[in-house]
Amino acid sequence: MGRGGPHDRGILPGGDHHARGSQSSGWAKSSASPFPWGIAAAIEHGRLCAGDRLPYSPPGAARPRPEAGSRQQEPSIQVHGNTSGLKARQVKALERLGRRSLGADRIVTNELARSLTELSAEIRRQVGVLVDRAGSVQHVMVGSRSGTELPDWGRLRAGRGRLRGLRLLHTHLADEGLTRDDLTDLALLRLDAVVSIAALADGLPGLAHAASLCPANDEGRQTEKLPPRHPAEFDFDFSIWIRDLENELARTTATQDVGDAERAILVSVTAGRDRDTLEMHVEELRELARAAGVQVVDIVTQSRPKVDPRTVIGSGKLSDLVIRCFQSDIDLVIFDQDMTPAQARNLSERMELRVIDRTQLILDIFAQRASTGDGKLQVELAQLRYRMPRLAQRAELSLSRLAGGIGGRGPGETKLESDRRRVRDRITRLEKEVGRLTKQREGRRRRRGRRGVPVLSIVGYTNAGKSTLLRALTQSDVHVEDKMFATLDPVSRRLRFPREREVIITDTVGFIRDLPEDLVAAFHATLEELRDASLLLHVVDAASPDIDRRIQAVHEVLGELGFDQKPELLVFNQIDRMPEHESAALARRYQAIPISALEGRGLRELLTRAEELLWDDEDLRPGEEERFLDLAALNR
Repeated sequence: MGRGGPHDRGILPGGDHHARGSQSSGWAKSSASPFPWGIAAAIEHGRLCAGDRLPYSPPGAARPRPEAGSRQQEPSIQVHGNTSGLKARQVKALERLGRRSLGADRIVTNELARSLTELSAEIRRQVGVLVDRAGSVQHVMVGSRSGTELPDWGRLRAGRGRLRGLRLLHTHLADEGLTRDDLTDLALLRLDAVVSIAALADGLPGLAHAASLCPANDEGRQTEKLPPRHPAEFDFDFSIWIRDLENELARTTATQDVGDAERAILVSVTAGRDRDTLEMHVEELRELARAAGVQVVDIVTQSRPKVDPRTVIGSGKLSDLVIRCFQSDIDLVIFDQDMTPAQARNLSERMELRVIDRTQLILDIFAQRASTGDGKLQVELAQLRYRMPRLAQRAELSLSRLAGGIGGRGPGETKLESDRRRVRDRITRLEKEVGRLTKQREGRRRRRGRRGVPVLSIVGYTNAGKSTLLRALTQSDVHVEDKMFATLDPVSRRLRFPREREVIITDTVGFIRDLPEDLVAAFHATLEELRDASLLLHVVDAASPDIDRRIQAVHEVLGELGFDQKPELLVFNQIDRMPEHESAALARRYQAIPISALEGRGLRELLTRAEELLWDDEDLRPGEEERFLDLAALNR
């Protein structure tokens, strides 16, 4: 309740205009706001009093009001929510709320608060209104005893650091203050403010609690809760307050280094994984984002036994995530978990941002990296296979070719059906093209087999240094980059050994854990190059903290392709990034060849062992071993 006197009954002399011009009686002067747009700071600068007026253009055109004396009837607003069981006069009373106006300078008035609480106490349900910047009621809602469902009003208005231009005023039958649902609505919908008003048993308004979003700050605060007061005591100028808040939001987002890269937040859920595994997965996701040219601004993780079936993360964490995205001017949210079409749609609708999963990120990287016609063909096929089930599951009426209903039915198809048909047709054409590509590659492999030239295929986890090794062995100008999936299209070179022996050495696309099935299927023609491999050089990043998992991931992909029985030579690369005794111990443990493709260390031992496995003959003759020292000069 209030501090005493008439406040205890929710009755204040003067109605809506009580204490409007007083700067000393409001709650704001005693509150300490850490932001320059805070109420206390505004009052200290003499900018916040009842007499202030600002020229203001609301975000949407206000409903027309009839002129004085006009007989024009005010358009009624539809009441959203649970109206079942209400009397006709109660529904009329709810509709009359839609014709109320409290002015641009008041966040809430005692008169409107009392109208809300009287109705709420009578029907024993929460009642709420959404008010625009001009002070006009735009939506009226009625809910249950414990909650109110807000209407769907479409996408957010454009503009960095901009709020929706609506504030939510609603009742609580119990004076519990702002609930988690209130703060979730504030975050997910980017409301100007949310105000809960206690509806007392006699219908009078009790204490009101208000909150707004915060700009980015060092304390990590996401919302600012204003001190609870009677509705009549919120006597600051709301139009100035919301203007200062949006200015500060725009300022903090404008000072962030955006550049050309998209700004993203990464999200991962433990879902039964231990913390170390989660951290490794997040770090890998960060590297994937870097490879895609995305600027990672923040990382959000959540520990829970399994993912939420609707939104992957819980509702509370989702609310926090939305606020972080708003504060940091985020363009994109990337989830480590693969999402179902329904999860992706739910998250995108609630966050009003682009939301993708790890598979979609990998597909985007492949699309960027594809440089040959064959590669682009296979990437497009993988993308279409991924997107096909993610087309909207039902078409909106406005998107239909024929609207349906009386006078509208016909033999036409909805836009959804048309889109799906076009995608299916394109997939069919691409599959035929990939089939043709497979036959061409088979022909090349047969011709190569007739010449009897062994094939040495380099495989391994992405960014393990496979292309660097190929470049070091052949002294060729193979593209090398410290990014995941820098190599997408297969590259082949000749490598000459002593005794006039030579092999074809090929570099293939890197593997990764949980490689998307659509990607494996689409790139089957490319990966078929491994079928004729005489020996697999399995390159592993020796400095990686999860060697076992990466080796296992490569073996799983090889097993899916049916190549797990191929002879394999394990090669530990990048030993230049670790002490020599550690690399030697690792090599002994895994029976691998330690090398540094960047520095050329260990290449002679690697080639010696490869020759033994390829030809399985006697040791080199005297003098032939030294020829490995100048092997690069012999390569073509």
